[in-house]
Parts: sequence; C-alpha cells; structure tokens
Amino acid sequence: MPRRVLEGTVVSDKMDKTITVLVERRFMHPKYKKYLKRSTKYAAHDENNNFKEGDNVQIIECAPISKRKSWTVIEGDAPAKGAQEPAAKAAPKKEEAEKAPAKKAPAKKAATKKTAAKKAPAKKAPAKKAAAKKTTAKKEDK
Repeated sequence: MPRRVLEGTVVSDKMDKTITVLVERRFMHPKYKKYLKRSTKYAAHDENNNFKEGDNVQIIECAPISKRKSWTVIEGDAPAKGAQEPAAKAAPKKEEAEKAPAKKAPAKKAATKKTAAKKAPAKKAPAKKAAAKKTTAKKEDK
C-alpha cells in the first residue's frame, strides 16, 4: 500500500524534533455544490529542527514514532532557500521602505478628509433641531 504524501504549512516548531503541520483540503459540498475548506493538524518528525513557522513542507506517512506522531518531513521550501534568504530579503525591504512613505502620505490626506466629513454632519444636526422646533411652534399656533 503506498504511503500518503501531504503538503501543508508549519504552524508550530516549539517541540524538539517535531513540527505541527496544518494541511488544508477543499471539497465540494454534495448538496449545495459549494467548495468548502477543511484543515487538519499533523505532528511530523523533523530530525534536525530545520523547519520554522510559516514554511511550506511535504510530509509522508511512516511507522508511529510516538502516540501522535506518524508522519515525517520529506522536503520543504525554507531550508533550500536558507542560504539565499538573507540577501533576497534585504533588497525587498529597501524597496518596501521607499514605497512605504509614498503610501503613508495619501493616508494622512484621507485622514484629514475623514475628519472634515465627520464635522459636517455635526453642524447639520442643530439645524434639524431648530427646524423641528419651528414646526412644533407652528403646530401650537394653529
């Protein structure tokens, strides 16, 4: 019987030689024909503690290692990129830093517009009250 291979994301690496992998699957509802997501967490054996939270990994079924652990990590994205990540991350951060102030400036303008918009209805409210008082006064005169 072939061993199953699943792909998921590491959600916890706090244990020694063990990671928790979240595997999501999609299926169509038999009656409503709408796609649903279901997820399951598996404890997988990571001999060298290579994988960290957020890494995408593939796990394969194996003989039970402990009460909950019967999966082993076979490969993942992060360890292969480990040597390249520091240089690759440094360049995008500089670009993001340059883009970030450009994004913040329009946000400040939007904030000033929002405060102006909030003040306008407050000025109209007393006018409505005054109009309401006038209509009640006219009714009393009749």
